Amino acid sequence: MEKLRIIIKLTRLDKPIGILLLFWPCAWGLTLGYYFNNETTLYLKYIIFFFLGSVLMRSAGCIFNDIVDRNLDKKVQRTKKRPIASGKISISEASTYIVFLCLVALLILLQFNWLTIVLGMSSMTLVFAYPFMKRITYWPQLFLGLTFNWGIIMGWTSMTNSISIEPLILYLSAIFWTLGYDTIYGLQDIRDDEIIGVKSTSIKFKNNVKAFVGSCYCLCVLFILIMFLMMDLSKYLLLLTIPFIISFVYQIKMFNKDDPKSCLAAFRNNNLSGFLILIFVFSINIL
Repeated sequence: MEKLRIIIKLTRLDKPIGILLLFWPCAWGLTLGYYFNNETTLYLKYIIFFFLGSVLMRSAGCIFNDIVDRNLDKKVQRTKKRPIASGKISISEASTYIVFLCLVALLILLQFNWLTIVLGMSSMTLVFAYPFMKRITYWPQLFLGLTFNWGIIMGWTSMTNSISIEPLILYLSAIFWTLGYDTIYGLQDIRDDEIIGVKSTSIKFKNNVKAFVGSCYCLCVLFILIMFLMMDLSKYLLLLTIPFIISFVYQIKMFNKDDPKSCLAAFRNNNLSGFLILIFVFSINIL
């Protein structure tokens, strides 16, 4: 049982918010593609595959991140008890889990068309480069946005077997969403990060962080509206942008950069935001 608890901690299965923040963009892209290729059976099958893939790849990514950051994690209050940093599991054993998770994810990926398979394989460069970004730039959150939202394009191609401007605009929107919410998340560690020399947008914009996060969320909404206008959809759909806009405003009002608990609560609220955006995209297929 102790080993199981360690594996759960290692893969962050006890913190499913990360899985959902990876899954929602996949579901957006898949649902947007469904508008152009109305194959319900395929859609339902693929949404299960993307969820399973999100669980597997988020878990693998967390382990790899912990291996790379093991020496930094020991110096940060929030992360010093992680299994690798605390010595509860060896790097070799953790690496074995990464290989296993990636192999299972590959089996799922091979169920898609070749364009989606190629995109999935190419995303590994982003996945394994991300942990190093905090060492070289104040914009690791931007790189996370590029990585975490790649599933939008894959979701689209899995349904349409093509690339188009609509999912690319939605991808840009999601990048700014991630840039905003991960800046909030990073505020929890800002003091420790400054001491050990780790970079982030949370540090770069610490004196105007609400304005920065608000700007990111505004750009997120703007690109969604641009996609809406390009697709010439029913104007009634605009009403469904109101709930996720309210969720963004609520987050900005909720968090206090000097209160880690409020930052975590605001960050977690993005699970609701992601779901509300999915409702908006799904409604394209109805209205």
